[in-house]
Amino acid sequence: MGETQAPLGRREKRKQEIRSRIEEAAYTLFQRQGIDDTSIEEICVQADVARRTFYGHFPNKHALLGGLGISRLYNRMEPMLRELMTNHPSTRGRLEAMIDYIESNFAGMNEIDRQLIVMGPSALAQDRARQQEIGSTALASFTRLIDAGSELGDIKTDFAPGMLATVVVGTLNLLTTSWAMDSSFPVFAKLEEARALFEHLICLDSV
Repeated sequence: MGETQAPLGRREKRKQEIRSRIEEAAYTLFQRQGIDDTSIEEICVQADVARRTFYGHFPNKHALLGGLGISRLYNRMEPMLRELMTNHPSTRGRLEAMIDYIESNFAGMNEIDRQLIVMGPSALAQDRARQQEIGSTALASFTRLIDAGSELGDIKTDFAPGMLATVVVGTLNLLTTSWAMDSSFPVFAKLEEARALFEHLICLDSV
């Protein structure tokens, strides 16, 4: 199973809480009045933080947009996978529930979410360390799910867990980006294809 992460220090935890508050305030305002019509000053008022606090977390509005895009893509993933592994006893059930969860998320997204997801990668273009951190975390999370399946004895052994995790993460990233860039992209149909693909590659055939 995966390594247990060390608990955050009080200062780091407080920093993350403030950053999350700024992001939540911005997201609320973006949904209410649009991205272009929302100012940093309004975000600070909504989040109840000083401008200097905002700039301590984000150098500009573009960086905030990118941070929100990344949050929409990745920050929910680790809690989601932990919940799946707790609530579903088989790898097949976990993969099924994962696709159901992702489809539910897409059903609740709108044009603002689409814009934020598109902006995410560009905001990280100059931060290779952060790119690597996000990619490594995503792969590690899905590798743990597949490693757990190895322990259960309910997955195929044709490919290494890391390779299977790479296929899962790469496929989901591609579908998400395609949806964000093209409003006509049939994301739900493609997610159903991904469901079948993952089960075929990973799960032992049902008896």
